[in-house]
Amino acid sequence: MAGSLDGIRVVELGQVFAGPFAGAILADLGASVIKVERTDGGDDARRMGKAFRHDDALNFHIFNRGKQSVALDLKRAGDRAALERLVGAADVFVHNLRPDVPEALGLSPAALCARHPKLIYCEISAFGAVGPLRLRPGYEPLVQAYSGLFSINGGPDQPPLRAGAALCDQGSGMWAVIGILSLLHRRQTSGRGGVVTTSLLETAMMWAVQAVESYANEGKVQERNATGHPAFFPYEAFPTADGALLICAGNDRLFAKLAATLGRPDWPADPRYADNRARVAHRATLGLELSAILRTAPRDAWAAKLEAAGVPCSPIHSIPEALAQPQVAALGMRQTVPGQDFALTALPLSLDGVRPAIRSAAPLLGEHTEAVLAAQLATS
Repeated sequence: MAGSLDGIRVVELGQVFAGPFAGAILADLGASVIKVERTDGGDDARRMGKAFRHDDALNFHIFNRGKQSVALDLKRAGDRAALERLVGAADVFVHNLRPDVPEALGLSPAALCARHPKLIYCEISAFGAVGPLRLRPGYEPLVQAYSGLFSINGGPDQPPLRAGAALCDQGSGMWAVIGILSLLHRRQTSGRGGVVTTSLLETAMMWAVQAVESYANEGKVQERNATGHPAFFPYEAFPTADGALLICAGNDRLFAKLAATLGRPDWPADPRYADNRARVAHRATLGLELSAILRTAPRDAWAAKLEAAGVPCSPIHSIPEALAQPQVAALGMRQTVPGQDFALTALPLSLDGVRPAIRSAAPLLGEHTEAVLAAQLATS
């Protein structure tokens, strides 16, 4: 099936996660993505983990499906000229190199867009395109620590914790694609390209926005709430007889349903628990009462009762448990990679009711160099 971005040509000079994830999204949506890699080993992600298939790590397969690989040595004038031809024929150029690297190669936004005014240039950095740290390299945990994301993860008696997912890397790839699509739309009327810049730090600050705004506007430093939320209660995980159950009674109506289900219909009339603000102020007392009741029966039994009463709740699943859920299976996010013996998770969206398909496996290093460069020469 044709993708929504069929006909869009992308050159990706990406490493590890953020840039390659942007390229993978564009590829899944139908764009033709040429991944330019170093001749001496290619993208570092190929070796970030044990060999999974074709001697490449699983992480590389996740973030590089659907692309073609062209291996170039950009220290050589001939290979730099080849890259210039590829970029000149592309709609989008995306990279997550340290900003001084493209500058040294003559691939800065100003230089490249001056030579190719219709090009959409996308730069993903660690700390941003401006400022005193613009040239500093960075990885996911460094940026989570620097941005304050660590400080809002974990429980009140725990040290700050890293978020388990690559929120900043993958989030930056998402913002990059949003910016690229915006400029592609603008180009339809203006005829000119433009520059998209985003960074792991900007992404992290946006993901922490509630804590940021709480401090910036109210002078409040958000405490770590483990599974809970500082503005709602009960809105966190509670122990049961055999496991944790997350309960999200985020308003007074839901709390009344929760109280009735737990055999405490008197709670909503108690001034300490009458509304959300009162419950937040008395969370310690109410939390103890809730835990004492919930510990009297198994997790799944409480979940069934609460769901029947219309109270949002969920067991805290492991990844194997989540993958085994009928709802997860019904979404059809797991797709077999064409020509391979394994499946990957597809994009978390559908267009006209159809989820974009993974079009091909991640390429071998330099697998398409000869064919792509020959085709480019033939059309130039």
